[in-house]
Amino acid sequence: MTNESEHLVAVGAGVDWDAEAAAFDDEPDHGLRAPEVRAAWAALLRSWLPERPADLLDLGCGTGSLSLLAAEQGHRVTGVDSSPAMVERARAKLAGRDAVVLHGDAAAPPVGEQRYDVLLVRHVLWALPDPARVLRHWRTLLRPGGRFVLVEGVWGTLTPVGIPADRLTALLEPVAGSVRVQRLSDEPVLWGKAVDDERYAVVATV
Repeated sequence: MTNESEHLVAVGAGVDWDAEAAAFDDEPDHGLRAPEVRAAWAALLRSWLPERPADLLDLGCGTGSLSLLAAEQGHRVTGVDSSPAMVERARAKLAGRDAVVLHGDAAAPPVGEQRYDVLLVRHVLWALPDPARVLRHWRTLLRPGGRFVLVEGVWGTLTPVGIPADRLTALLEPVAGSVRVQRLSDEPVLWGKAVDDERYAVVATV
């Protein structure tokens, strides 16, 4: 397996995200430090998100790199992460923006009665127990006409982990109307390298 897939396997084993936080942004697609990687993700977000300013909930936001891109595009962002160290870094990254970062569980975010136009989730759903139940709960957090933006994949060859696109689209059928899959494996600029595993995004409107 690649280092990344080994890292993702550790998620299922209960990785210490506080310990991982300091080096998290070293991965090209986490920190988005390279201008070309950052620009590629910014372009994707622009194509997935509403043109008008929207309320966006970034679940499992990590250090807030995608939250920052969304805020820079004019959206009102709420990030949620279970790691206090990740939350601290995300708050620093989003300082001065129309954004708030909360400490909490991505599967049951602590947002009360607040509802959103977009739920953005990258590389989180596959690691949660009972993703069908989680999606049903997330659906209640979306306003009518809102959308899921889910970036997922399958990593590794000997012991692959993740969620295939066809399974995720099937899980979305009971909770979403229009479902569109965009393949991302053949866009190395997104990952800082060429990849040969399954990486994709699903944009689903409710």
